[in-house]
Amino acid sequence: MYTYDRKEHEKRMAWFQEARFGLFIHWGLYSISGKGEWERSDGRLPAQPYEGRIADFTASRYEPREWARLARRAGMRYAVLTTKHHDGFCLFDSALTDFKATESPAGRDLVAEYVTAFREEGLKVGLYYSLLDWHHPDYPHSTDMLHPMRGNPDYPDEGRDFNRYLDYMHGQIRELMTNYGRIDMLFLDYSYGDMKGEKWKAAELVDMVRTLQPGIVINNRLETGGATFGSLLTRNPLPWHGDYVTPEQIIPPKGIRNEDGELVPWESCVTMNGHWGYCTLDRNWKSSRTLVRKLVECVSKGGNMILNVGPDAYGAFPQESIDILEDFARWMDKNGESIHGCGPYEAPKPEYGRFTKNGDRLFFHAFEKALGAMPIEGVPRDRVLSARALATGGELPIVDNFSYGAFPDTIFVDTGSTAQLPDETDYVIELRLKEEGRSR
Repeated sequence: MYTYDRKEHEKRMAWFQEARFGLFIHWGLYSISGKGEWERSDGRLPAQPYEGRIADFTASRYEPREWARLARRAGMRYAVLTTKHHDGFCLFDSALTDFKATESPAGRDLVAEYVTAFREEGLKVGLYYSLLDWHHPDYPHSTDMLHPMRGNPDYPDEGRDFNRYLDYMHGQIRELMTNYGRIDMLFLDYSYGDMKGEKWKAAELVDMVRTLQPGIVINNRLETGGATFGSLLTRNPLPWHGDYVTPEQIIPPKGIRNEDGELVPWESCVTMNGHWGYCTLDRNWKSSRTLVRKLVECVSKGGNMILNVGPDAYGAFPQESIDILEDFARWMDKNGESIHGCGPYEAPKPEYGRFTKNGDRLFFHAFEKALGAMPIEGVPRDRVLSARALATGGELPIVDNFSYGAFPDTIFVDTGSTAQLPDETDYVIELRLKEEGRSR
């Protein structure tokens, strides 16, 4: 009988909750048309000619070391690559299928190159694997509401052997856990309806993964999709509960807490535009300012953010994605201490921004300029030792004059006389705090 071990869970999650920021990479055959990762489902495209694109998959501009350098400079501490998305095409050299990159003009195990490159840059290595498979002949059509052949009478489920598919799926995950050295994360995607838990032989799968990769971090999607959070929020999680929950394209209003009101590990999956895979027509790029602030919001609520890039048909990051990552690099170079190793500060959201905290260091993220000195509520005055601009290290005066005397429970920090903050994306003020209960 399974018994949840809180101490072991906290131990394997320590690096993840210190990291706070990761890179998601969606790349596959869907990148060739530039219409996004759901093209086959949205268009109800049959296997051919879609799968014939393998003849055009060259990966001629694939430079995983450059991907890894961009991620590291952006302050990301881990990455997750789609080894196989829902269409069933594998970026790794699986012995169980010919529908893979090594049988394409690329002719290489692209996952092996990714793992090596990101390890060399000091990032934790994660692998994404879709539980769905629109290529495999035994994967059911009728239960999958997004299957390209859903509702098509020419593609009945009769004759399909789901157990044979499970053997295939478990076998491929065994390959991923065996052939690439240490793997730090496994992102499984996704459960739906009654296709969850033991339908996937989840207990057996998790036992196999943890045996092959002790200490690996696994997400929660063996028992749920991105819309719900699963049994990790209960006092008695199921054996396949996963280590963290995965809200998608949303940041929970108050973080995510279990039945006892305690924060559980979570990670918000976020795209730079409206697609996960490369999409030439999607020009709806989020600004770097917005994305930096969303990262801060996640950390302020006890969560991580994994930010997605969809490489093009040849394996190159879009220039817009590179620009965003380089903007992150500039901001994180000066302010990364307010993200890495940080978590929430238990106080109401401040008027002009957000809090993050690490030990006796409280970081106030100012998103807009105040009229006069910056008011910071929720911090007892007698606990503040000093204030400084994190980006420069310059001391900032804590103002105490007649203008502010009517607000004894608010700290006022002088951010300068200019009409704008020195950094209009996020100006970080570090407050050094006395330990509670100490007088000096």
